[in-house]
Amino acid sequence: MALISLKSLGVTMSAPLFSNLDLTIGTGDRLGIVAANGRGKSTLLYLLSTLDTDYEGTIEMNQTTVTGLSQNALSKFRNENIGFVFQFHFLLPEFSALQNVMMPARKLAKYSPEEIESQAMEKLKQMEMDSFAQKPSGKLSGGQQQRVAIARALVNNPMIIMADEPTGNLDSGNSEIVFDIFRNLAKKGNTIITVTHDKDFAKRADRIVEIVDGKITS
Repeated sequence: MALISLKSLGVTMSAPLFSNLDLTIGTGDRLGIVAANGRGKSTLLYLLSTLDTDYEGTIEMNQTTVTGLSQNALSKFRNENIGFVFQFHFLLPEFSALQNVMMPARKLAKYSPEEIESQAMEKLKQMEMDSFAQKPSGKLSGGQQQRVAIARALVNNPMIIMADEPTGNLDSGNSEIVFDIFRNLAKKGNTIITVTHDKDFAKRADRIVEIVDGKITS
């Protein structure tokens, strides 16, 4: 089943970056996006995540045409459907791991404070980080911080996880942990879209999308 569909996507900066690009991503897919520097892989991720709206063509996600939606509508759509994991975890160091994980759910304001805390603890437990829930995130190791960041991405139970170089600052052991987490999430029905320079990480995806001369090879 198609969860995400890009139709005739075009992006022009100083020169055309994409032209008539088509891509379909299914539920539970693990997609790796690779390209040489400056060839559009991060731009493609920003388009897929609805953070960048400067394009031609149409993007449909989870049975919603997001093209043309207002910024407020896009923000609501992202909060409900997409979780983000970045190379830099962007945790607030003085806040506890639990407080960091709760933040997207507080912004969504769909559940009570008690339900939000319970859900955040559940996601920390899923990442095997529940014993560090009350510890300031600035006191955690790099690998632990990234697991907290993944828990934060999951707290609103999104269908889609967008990851931009999620293992870029991790050693091989912690990179393996992140890969295993993503693999298990995909088994449970999450769609994982990852931009990465890590060729070994990309090769383990179900599909690799490579951007060459503004076109996709898959």
